[in-house]
Amino acid sequence: MQNPYQQDRFGPPEWPPPLQRPQPPQPPQPQRRPGRRRTVVTICVLTAVAVAAATAVVYVRYRGEDRPVAADPSKPLIAGWKTVVNPEHGTAFDVPPDWEVAAPTVFSGYTDRKDPDKVLIGHSAPAFYKSKWCSIDANGDGRTEDVKLASVGTKGAEGAKDTVDVAERSAPTWVYAAHTQPDKSLVSWDKPVEYRTKAGVRGTYVKARSAGAPQPNRCAGDGRAVVFGFKNSKGGFVAWDFHGRTGVPGAVGDDLVMRILSTVRLAGDPKEPDPAAP
Repeated sequence: MQNPYQQDRFGPPEWPPPLQRPQPPQPPQPQRRPGRRRTVVTICVLTAVAVAAATAVVYVRYRGEDRPVAADPSKPLIAGWKTVVNPEHGTAFDVPPDWEVAAPTVFSGYTDRKDPDKVLIGHSAPAFYKSKWCSIDANGDGRTEDVKLASVGTKGAEGAKDTVDVAERSAPTWVYAAHTQPDKSLVSWDKPVEYRTKAGVRGTYVKARSAGAPQPNRCAGDGRAVVFGFKNSKGGFVAWDFHGRTGVPGAVGDDLVMRILSTVRLAGDPKEPDPAAP
């Protein structure tokens, strides 16, 4: 299977050309980055038989000036919220207190429906909203799998030309990978918008969404994504992203997504993960 950390650097170069009808998520595949120990955690297994949208979800445990401010993990910018730090990319952001913050070594992403060894997109150090929002035995094997309502995280974007490139490629890819495979025509996205966070991080965001994703069961349906492309302290391109379901009770609204995005900040220099980390 493809190393998810390689895909974590940048999304598929062939996007955006439209393709051709959604199929469902496949079973999550354990991943290990060479030379490192990672614990694999899986959720949301929606098979092609039951869900006509998305793929496998892969989890791998793995100042007020113009200059961006480094993050203090113990001090969220929004009182009462939790801070999510990604040491590998040197970034941080905050999420509301009812979100679940995973370890920095967790990688969460989606695989290609036709090729489960290919990770289409993913992020590390994620946070989840209602990770057990919808439960289903998609393939009829007697095991109930949990589907999350929304997720946020960061990923590397090595090879990107600029922050516009980061956001334009990643936002549609999240929606396609999670909701409309193999039909790219069901995904649309807005023009890039320049943005500066509260901590002074400058970059570009793009919003994308799907319309008309098949709903063969109560867990399947349309979704959206917001991706903010920026640079870390070493000048490397990074993508912060949100993706989640739409058109369902409790879906995360745009106001909250943008409030979370406003807290994105730098958290020191990026660090290689500890090979000895569990």
